[in-house]
Amino acid sequence: MATEQSRNTRTFVAGEDLSTAQFKFVTLEADGQVDLADSAGENCIGVLRTEGAAGVAVAVLVDGPVIVEAGGTVTNGAAVATDATGRAVDATTGDIIMGYAMEAGVTNQKIQIELIQGGNAAA
Repeated sequence: MATEQSRNTRTFVAGEDLSTAQFKFVTLEADGQVDLADSAGENCIGVLRTEGAAGVAVAVLVDGPVIVEAGGTVTNGAAVATDATGRAVDATTGDIIMGYAMEAGVTNQKIQIELIQGGNAAA
């Protein structure tokens, strides 16, 4: 069962409508706002915890155990990356590793990962 211990939450302004993006990866943009991750394997700032419309404050978990939505089959213990819709998938070559799955999951399931910052590209 997915659990979460929030110790490292940051507040950002939503750069776009994130009203349906809870539990998905977000990116930090040049303007200091966060957007939904929209490129598979890209580097992300964290996982969106509170939804919001463009221009409002949203909470983002930036490391530690977090709940994220799976975008396909995720293997327990595998390195995870974002897909093109902000959901967690098993990392493939060249993807930025955003953390490690703490449990297995399938598409649309909420799973726990250990979120890391400064991830390396998967080999």
